Amino acid sequence: MKPTHIEHLGIAVTSLEETMPFFEFLTGSKCYNIEVVEDQKVKTAFFKVGEVKIELLEPTCPESTIAKFIEKNGGKGGIHHVAFNVENVAEALKEAEAAGIRLIDLQPRKGAENLMIGFLHPKNTCGVLTELCEQPK
Repeated sequence: MKPTHIEHLGIAVTSLEETMPFFEFLTGSKCYNIEVVEDQKVKTAFFKVGEVKIELLEPTCPESTIAKFIEKNGGKGGIHHVAFNVENVAEALKEAEAAGIRLIDLQPRKGAENLMIGFLHPKNTCGVLTELCEQPK
């Protein structure tokens, strides 16, 4: 596995509406994409800082993994994950598994911005939820 760059940092928030003005101020730009990812029960908003994206994640229901993350953090959001761009998510997941890294996703799945994604379990990634992303072809 050889990542080409950090694709994005995922930040869990309780409200996009309340949080976006701060990130507009911080990045000096407007959000360029908002979308709901139904199967992940999350609404996302994206900002760009150089080549790296900031992905704000708002839960769309209490069963969302983002809602559970926020609850565990005392009702506050925070950095949820770091995402690395790879050439082929399926191959990267196989490599990680062969190296003894526990996978959350055994196969790639569709994420926000039409990326194919797969998550590595934080118990094997120094406590950091790690996402692997493949750009759409």
